Amino acid sequence: MKDKPRIALLLGGTSPEKTLSKHSAASIYTAVKNLGYECKLINPAYGLNQPEKFDDFFSEEDLPGISNRKYMEAVNSRLFDEVDLAFIGLHGRWGEDGTIQALLELRGIKYTGSKLLASSLCMDKSMSKILFQHYGVQTARWLTVDRKSGDINTVNKFIEKEIGFPAVIKPNDQGSTVGLTICKNKSEIKAAIELAFSYSDKVLIEEYIPGRELTVALLEDRALPVLEIKPKSGFYDFESKYTLGMSEYTVPAEIPQGAAEKMQEQALLAFNSLGCEVYGRVDFRMKDNYEPYCLEVNSLPGMTATSLVPKMAKAVGISFEQLIERIIRLSL
Repeated sequence: MKDKPRIALLLGGTSPEKTLSKHSAASIYTAVKNLGYECKLINPAYGLNQPEKFDDFFSEEDLPGISNRKYMEAVNSRLFDEVDLAFIGLHGRWGEDGTIQALLELRGIKYTGSKLLASSLCMDKSMSKILFQHYGVQTARWLTVDRKSGDINTVNKFIEKEIGFPAVIKPNDQGSTVGLTICKNKSEIKAAIELAFSYSDKVLIEEYIPGRELTVALLEDRALPVLEIKPKSGFYDFESKYTLGMSEYTVPAEIPQGAAEKMQEQALLAFNSLGCEVYGRVDFRMKDNYEPYCLEVNSLPGMTATSLVPKMAKAVGISFEQLIERIIRLSL
């Protein structure tokens, strides 16, 4: 292998988060090139017909003919010849759920981030929470329903007897708050379930944890400083996450040292309980008594201008380019 490995940056895809993936990839690409790496762009959803123009890779409008089936065509083609590392800039289903990881492993190509099983577990929120409980990671109470066995009466009974309102209803295997609803009363449940089912075959009904929104980035076996998110809308939804100026961020979070250390410990425990590697981000809600409740582990966190992992890395003196360099070296 050369001193500088040859990198294929994967972006786009077919998930509802494909546009976010392109934003992340634009930042990653600039850093990779500044670091002196040879880098090619590949959108696996295009198969062999990759864009001829550089800007078309990052356009919010996809070229015609994208499909999930073309992922196999792309990975099994000469596009990946002489590639030493695939830097996965994909987000959402088919990128974070172990699918692309499995294809790359079959091809014998190393890739960034967690391996196949850990990626799949992170994406499956219900399975993540089962493992959190087993390993002692505090998480909100929940119920999972699917199209065959779930009905609104089951959901109503669970909310009424176990968690009360407000209640969170979301797809079991999506990210970026896609398809998520916070139901304030019984009349909102049916529409929330239908919305969640439009994105997934399983739906998670979860206890709403009042309090503050915080997150912890992991880099190798190190928990970075806790970051607090203060969305101006009051809820950290899709718009608050990806629109500049819609949220304020404080890192390190202004919480007692003991509370920060406990959250970092819980983040590492959650990360390790799912078998994650290299880097990731663990999201929490924190009650007024500073008790943290783990929401999920993100195995391929965003790398956009508003993304959180670069902010936490910067707080300990790691620049964006240094972060990308570490991810590459750790993945190799």
